Formats: sequence, structure tokens, C-alpha cells
Amino acid sequence: MTTHNADDQAVTSASWLSALRAAVVFVLLCGGLYPLLITGVGGLLFPHESTGSLITADGQPVGSELVGQPFSAPEYFHGRPSAAGYDPTAVGGSNWAPSNPDLRARAKEDSQAIQEHEGIGSDRIPVDLIAASGSGIDPHISPEAARIQAPRIAQARDMPVNQVEALIERQVQGPTWGIFGQPRVNVLKINLALDGKDWRK
Repeated sequence: MTTHNADDQAVTSASWLSALRAAVVFVLLCGGLYPLLITGVGGLLFPHESTGSLITADGQPVGSELVGQPFSAPEYFHGRPSAAGYDPTAVGGSNWAPSNPDLRARAKEDSQAIQEHEGIGSDRIPVDLIAASGSGIDPHISPEAARIQAPRIAQARDMPVNQVEALIERQVQGPTWGIFGQPRVNVLKINLALDGKDWRK
């Protein structure tokens, strides 16, 4: 009996040691080597994207081309409403259904403000200026949403409206790889262009 107990203990100890060695190896591989390798390769192949897709102006970072910012001054383009307060650490939509009275009240209030600021009827307001995005930090608006803001911006900056419209057309980005998404305008980039800032990725 004593011999069998000793043999069983030896087998159990060997099994535990084998399992421990395997765990250590996989922790080092999956928790250390693999992340370092992928991070290094990602940084080499996609240096701009791997650092947050930052936009700099005058040598200073001013934001990310993937994260929207709130603009409310009349001389700037305004972006989409945000249920997350444009906070990249709290991304998400409101999850309110179209029947939700709070959503209806917010949409009505936004619509009235846009009609007043842009001097247009409610039927001309593009839906992206009323509806928040699923992420809450969408940095883009549709070209139509940019165009209806052109007269206000031209008046606020005392510049010809066709000059603002030409800037919009230059800033329109096509679908990603020509197939994904819709034409869009990055609000931060076009506002920097309005200010004559030499922005770059």
C-alpha cells in the first residue's frame, strides 16, 4: 500500500508540474510574445492607425480622425449629435426606440435649432444631423449635411458661399476602398481647413 501511495503521489506531482509548465509557456506565448509581435507588426504596417489616427495642426495633436468633437460656433461646421457626449471612453448610442418620447423631444429640439441656424425647412435637414450614431463619436457628416451649413459659415466668416462649397467638395471622402460606406466629410478636418490650418495625419 505504501508503494502504491508513493507511486500515485509521484504521478500526481508529475502531472501538476507538466500542467504548470504548459501554463507558463502559454502565458508567455499568448500573453507576452504574441501581443508584442502583433503590436510591432501593426506599428510597422499601419503607423498612423496604430497610434490613434491622430491629426496634428501646427505641430500639435488636435484630435483623431476617428473621433468626433463638438462644434457649436457659427463659423464652423457642426457634426452629428452624440449620445455619449463625444467621449471616446463612453462610446455608445442612447438605445432609445423611435417611439421614446425623450428621443422625439430631443430630435424636435435639434430640428428647430437647425432650421433657425441654417434658415431652412425641416424637410431639408439630412437625417444624420438629427440622428446620433451608434458609436456616439462619429466624426463624419454627409456632404448634404455640410452643404446646408455653407451659407451660415460664409456669412459668419464674411466669405463667398461658393468658396465654402468648393472647400466641401474638396473634403468629400468616397466610400472606403470604393465599396464600403457612403461619401462623407470629416468635420474636424474641414474645420481645420476653414481656419487655414496645415493639418496632417
